[in-house]
Amino acid sequence: MTRLAGKVAVVTGGGSGFGEGIAHTFAREGASVMVADLNLDAAHRVAAAIRDAGGKADAVRADVSQGDDVAAMRDATLTAFGDVHCVVNNAGTTHRNKPILEVTEEEFDRVYAVNVKSIYWSAHHFIPHFRQRGGGNFVNVASTAGIRPRPGLVWYNGSKGAVIVASKAMAAELGPDNIRVNCVNPVIGATGLLEQFMGVPDTPENRARFLATIPMGRMSTPRDVANACLYLASDDASFITGTCIEVDGGRCV
Repeated sequence: MTRLAGKVAVVTGGGSGFGEGIAHTFAREGASVMVADLNLDAAHRVAAAIRDAGGKADAVRADVSQGDDVAAMRDATLTAFGDVHCVVNNAGTTHRNKPILEVTEEEFDRVYAVNVKSIYWSAHHFIPHFRQRGGGNFVNVASTAGIRPRPGLVWYNGSKGAVIVASKAMAAELGPDNIRVNCVNPVIGATGLLEQFMGVPDTPENRARFLATIPMGRMSTPRDVANACLYLASDDASFITGTCIEVDGGRCV
């Protein structure tokens, strides 16, 4: 039996990377998936691939740092599928790995708008629906950076720390409403942000330096992250809230 049969999920940043993997996994497990992305063409591509594989999906453009876009994303999902059970807040960005004093105010503001304010808007626009329907869940994709920070990514680390703490606080406040809130913390992965995280070109030698800090010796993959999100979104995790699953090959040990 599929683990998300009859569920409707929104996946932000679903047009590539971890989000694409999450969207495909959720659809394979029976969910109807709204693929939301800043790049609408990418969202349409993923949604079409899901439908071609026999799943249910639609696409919407959303800048998750903008409240009106998040409200429109919710409304598009309700129009397409009639309900929302789970929101996966996966969309994120970073400043380039560089010394703290070289990060501009514009870069700082963008990182916090996309990584943190998006959680605010998600809460603002989806909690009323979850309360009305008697429950729901958020899966927030944070990062190992929020609990085991690296030099050169100070403000990115801080943004993910904020997501982790806010998620725990949300879980405590929203538990009586049967709304669960959990985090998945990936380690570095081969996504479109890889070179920004490393701060150096993506060469085998530079990758090796980062892999040396991960006991299991590889990066996280979209499948790794998607499987953790799947568990937290499923009824198997019905009594799990306020937790973080490190998908990191032992990086945070």
